[in-house]
Amino acid sequence: MLKVSKIHTLYYEESGNSSGKPILFLRGRPGGGTEPRDRRFFDPQTYKIILFDQRGAGKSIPNARLDENTTWDLVDDIEKLHKYLNIDK
Repeated sequence: MLKVSKIHTLYYEESGNSSGKPILFLRGRPGGGTEPRDRRFFDPQTYKIILFDQRGAGKSIPNARLDENTTWDLVDDIEKLHKYLNIDK
């Protein structure tokens, strides 16, 4: 879990090759969290796979909250996750 604002904490998980090329998966449907099957798109021997639940969705807390939940907040969250996980690009 990664605290990204006063009220929001993101759920994320890593799998695959810890030394592999990092890839961040963004779930497409609103309100839905990541699922284990989302990993199937990527070769776990090649990639460090990072799945996360966006604000208000899935296992992120609080759930179904719309305040402080804009596209710009999502962009900022991705940057914070990159920094937290020491990913340059």
